[in-house]
This record gives sequence, structure tokens and C-alpha cells, in this order.
Amino acid sequence: KRIVRDGDRIVIGAMTTQHELLASQTIASALPILHETALLIADPQVRYRGTIGGNVANGDPGNDMPALMLTLGADYTLEGPDGSRTVAAGEFYQGAYFTALEPGEILTSVSIPVPPAGHGYAYEKLKRKIGDYATAAAAVVLTMAGGKVATCSIGLTNLSETALLAEDAAAAVVGTTLDDASLKKAAEAARAIMSPAGDGRGPPEYRKHVGGIMVERALKRAAAVTR
Repeated sequence: KRIVRDGDRIVIGAMTTQHELLASQTIASALPILHETALLIADPQVRYRGTIGGNVANGDPGNDMPALMLTLGADYTLEGPDGSRTVAAGEFYQGAYFTALEPGEILTSVSIPVPPAGHGYAYEKLKRKIGDYATAAAAVVLTMAGGKVATCSIGLTNLSETALLAEDAAAAVVGTTLDDASLKKAAEAARAIMSPAGDGRGPPEYRKHVGGIMVERALKRAAAVTR
């Protein structure tokens, strides 16, 4: 268990609990979106026991942290019989419950680049009740310059077999003032890569629809907190 700043990155031990993330001033100041997302995971009982390593490592598309790690450009340290290696979050998730972990390997830490000062962030999650997996969720980290979006990254939760990085959706808003037209383009670009299953949370068409709404909400709220 550890939460340490190493230069321009935050390194978190895999056994760090969600509660420990919430209690960390390092996380609150450097990675506020991680604090926000941890607070939306399950309920207090789970957060006191559940770990960041468990949340990111098992490949469950309904877990909240994988999409956030894609959005933030995180790396994972994996250790096994042949030693240690680093895998980018974007290369880790290969299918539902299927990851880059080889037999005998475990995930031991997460390394996250610290976003620039003044960045905007938001994690918008639609769920049926407290403690439930997301029907749809979107993570956004962006920067603004001169009233326009300078950089943007968008991740999607529980809208495919794996967490998704919505690159075309993010590109749709870069250089814009986040006007209604650009928000609509971003939502449509995000929906284009969604392939949610139909389940008790709703049919695929509904989940894609609300997934686009989560993207729009997250973009708006992230822009509102930039400095």
C-alpha cells in the first residue's frame, strides 16, 4: 500500500483501498478526478475493503477505474515469474475479464501522470441505485486556453466489453468553445464506438443514448472547473 508522488506522476500500490484514496491529500490535490470517482464506487463498506488494484486488474467492464485510467494515460506495473514489466492501461484491456496479465503475473502498482494545473475534470455516472454498476458513465479530463478546449481525453465505462477511450469524441471538442454543436458531435462520436449489452439496466439503444448524455455532462462540468 502506498500513494507517493514521483516527479510528475502519482504511484499507487495495488492494495491501496478506495477509502485510502479518498483520505489522501495527495490524490485530492493532484488527481481530484480519482477522488471523485472513488467516491462513486459501490458503498462505504466496499470502499473500505476494495482496492484500486482489484478494480483495474480483473477486466470487468462495469468497474469505474479502468475508463479513468485510460483517460489519465496510466501505466500498470505487472510482476511475475519472469520479472517486472510495465503495460499502458490502453494496452491492458483486451475483452470482458480478459487482460494482458500472463499466467502467474499480478498487478502491483498504478502510475498516473499528474494533469496540468488548472485542468478540468468530471466523472458522470448513471446508475439505478447507490452501489450499482453504471448503466453508463464517462470520464473527462481537459484543459482550456483562450476560452477554447486545448486538450481533452474521454473514457467510457460499461458501454462495451471493455472500458473505452473515446478519441474521436475528444477530438471533436478540441479547438471549440464547447458550444452545443461540438457537444453533440462529441456525443455522437462516443456513441459510434459503444456496444453495450442489453441487461437489467436497459436495452443497448437506451444505454448508448444515455452514454452520450454522460459525455456531454462530463464535458460541461469539466470545463466549468478549469482555472
